[in-house]
Amino acid sequence: MSAATAPRAATAPRTAVAPLTTADAEALVAAATAAAEAAGVATSVTVLDAGGHPLAFRRDDRAVLISGETSTRKAFTALQLDAPTADLVDAVQPGGPFHTLPTALDRPLLFIAGGLPVHRDGRLVGAIGVGGGAPAQDHGFAEAALAVLA
Repeated sequence: MSAATAPRAATAPRTAVAPLTTADAEALVAAATAAAEAAGVATSVTVLDAGGHPLAFRRDDRAVLISGETSTRKAFTALQLDAPTADLVDAVQPGGPFHTLPTALDRPLLFIAGGLPVHRDGRLVGAIGVGGGAPAQDHGFAEAALAVLA
């Protein structure tokens, strides 16, 4: 059977989705930082591309040092599981489906609210993580940031 006569698998055409750009990432960081500053909270913000590579990072001078690490881990967790970290908190509790996941990987995940996946045209293109405030605050700052890409 030649290549010309071989049956083809039925596939839906895939349209290209623009990747998350550095400009997008900087806009996300600026929006999350502005929301945090308006609330009087010092934060760190991390934006990752779809491959988990950092596109932008900012830590407020007044933010606790660990917030840089937590913002990055929250973004990585949201990216890898394509879900808000706030929605995953119960999943890592004893008896939950991801109970052992935080210790099963080389790169640590963090199941605390503040990480959100970033989608464009229904496709995952990156993630944002915010650390430094209370978990609900960090989640809100990340949501405020996503609004700039809408």
